[in-house]
Amino acid sequence: MVAPAFEYVAADSYDEAVRLLADGGDEAKILAGGQSLMPMLNLRLVRPELLIDINMADDRQPSVTGGLLRLPALTRHRVLLEHDLVRRGCPLLAEAAWHVGNVRVRNRGTVGGSLAHADPTSEIGSCALATGAQVVVRGPDGDRTVPASELFVSYWTTALAPSEIITDVLIPVRRPRQGWSFQEMVRRTSDFAIVAVAALVELDERAATIAGTRVALAGVADRVTLADPELLAGLAGCALTGGTGDEAANAVAARIADRLEPPDDVYASARYRRRLARVLTARALREAYARAAGAPA
Repeated sequence: MVAPAFEYVAADSYDEAVRLLADGGDEAKILAGGQSLMPMLNLRLVRPELLIDINMADDRQPSVTGGLLRLPALTRHRVLLEHDLVRRGCPLLAEAAWHVGNVRVRNRGTVGGSLAHADPTSEIGSCALATGAQVVVRGPDGDRTVPASELFVSYWTTALAPSEIITDVLIPVRRPRQGWSFQEMVRRTSDFAIVAVAALVELDERAATIAGTRVALAGVADRVTLADPELLAGLAGCALTGGTGDEAANAVAARIADRLEPPDDVYASARYRRRLARVLTARALREAYARAAGAPA
């Protein structure tokens, strides 16, 4: 199919884009990488009267300040794979980016666009939750910062106001005794995730035991989901090595999976998704622990 007719404007700045978005109201849409919007236009699932291209609004590169990795919203997925600051500061995100779509999507898709799209199977969204990221958004009243844990509302719905645009993503830089893992199951390469798991494990300063853990899942609800910290509390003080470590990881993963209420659809049943969540979470916890401890993952 062919996209419906629309007016096109290229914004030179975020402020101009916000003004155009506010003037256009519900009939205006933002175009960044276009990897989600353009297929929806061609299928006529959306019919905006105005398309606001923000690709000329920002040419900044990733940077690190005060222990935070700052990703401009227009950072392409391929930059996550290639940029040294991203690979060192947030290796979880660099690893997850390999699972995003295909090479064409990674060349054009953007970090801010992925988060704003709020796909419940989003690799970038699950990493934002696992790392405790924040997004900086700009609207008619200026900038505000929104924790990733408060950004996602439901299917393709965020807490952004109609005239707000994501400008930056702020991610705490990886600490020395912190390990990571990203696990995903897809039917075919480049498909949307059936289930994906992003995990961070941080060890005590002077021992190979766990001080803290964060786990986020995709494909199991109407949004990317952060596992309840209470379900992970049992790992505190544990070392995920040997039979006892495997049992601890499996037990926590089972508790997380049992709490889920994933959907049934043409790709997988809810029961299968719970099983995947249990298996992938246990696997991610073990790999993240191994990386934190300095062992081969």
